Order: sequence, then C-alpha cells, then structure tokens
Amino acid sequence: MQEHGATAETTEVPHKEGGFPPFDTTSFPSQFFWLAITFAFLFTMVWRVAGPRINSAITNRRGAINGAIAEAGKARADAEAAQAKYELALTKARTNANALAEETRTRLNAEIAKAKADADAKAHEAMAAADARITATRESAKQAVTAAARDAAIAIVERLTGDKVSADDAAKALGN
Repeated sequence: MQEHGATAETTEVPHKEGGFPPFDTTSFPSQFFWLAITFAFLFTMVWRVAGPRINSAITNRRGAINGAIAEAGKARADAEAAQAKYELALTKARTNANALAEETRTRLNAEIAKAKADADAKAHEAMAAADARITATRESAKQAVTAAARDAAIAIVERLTGDKVSADDAAKALGN
C-alpha cells in the first residue's frame, strides 16, 4: 500500500506537445532551407563528378566494343583469305596431279609405239610408278593442306578467343 502524500515513480516518458519533430510546422522554413542546400550540393556532385566518370566509362566501353567488332571483322577477312588460299592450293595440287598424270600417259604411249614387245611390261611398271607418285603427291598435298588448315584454325581460334588450341583438337575439329 502506498502512503498518502508519497510520490509514485513510473517508467513513462513525460509527454511533450508538438509531436514528431519533422512534422513540426514551426521548423518548416529551416527544413526547406537545408533541403535546398543538400539538393544543390548533391546535384553539383553528380553533375561535376559522377556524370563525367559515367560518361567516360560509357565512352571507353563503346570504344572497346567497336574495337572488338573491327578486330572480329579483320579476323573474319583473314579467315576468308586463308580459305581462298587453301582452295587455290587445292586447285593447284589437282592441276599438278592431272598434268603429271597426263605427262605420264603421253610418255607411256610414246614408249608403247616405239617398242611394242616390251611395252606391256614397261607400261605396267611405269603406270605403277606413276600411280605411286601421284598417290604420294596427293597424300603429300593432302597432308600439307591439312596441316595448313590445322595451323590456320589454331591461329584463328587463338586470335579470336585468345585460347591456345592443341593440334589434336584442331585436327578433330577439321574432321581429320
């Protein structure tokens, strides 16, 4: 029980008039003043500091993208040039093989006309030797073209992606 006249202690905070300080209408002019100063400061910082940095980053990125596109176009042109060289080498190899075969046939026909008696034996030997040379020439040309294509593919992949491709992987990609 409490005695009459004694004070009671409580944990309540005494209530002030006016409510939440930002909503106090007497402080609105100073709030607007500091709002305007803060806004002007932040606007100036964005305009003078962040804006140029963002613009510089965008410009640099655009330049990098345009450079990469130009490099890819050049690599594509190089690849097309390599393809044209490959086709030219293949055409030359076929022409040389056909010329070699024609030369061999002409020589064999002349030998047959001169010496009909040994012509059959010599013709078989000459034809076998010519076929072996043609086969060896074709295989050599095929290996040279395959090696050139493999080396070109390795160089193209390294240039386009920066990755080093093994000779075995390049050969598999070319279907060899």
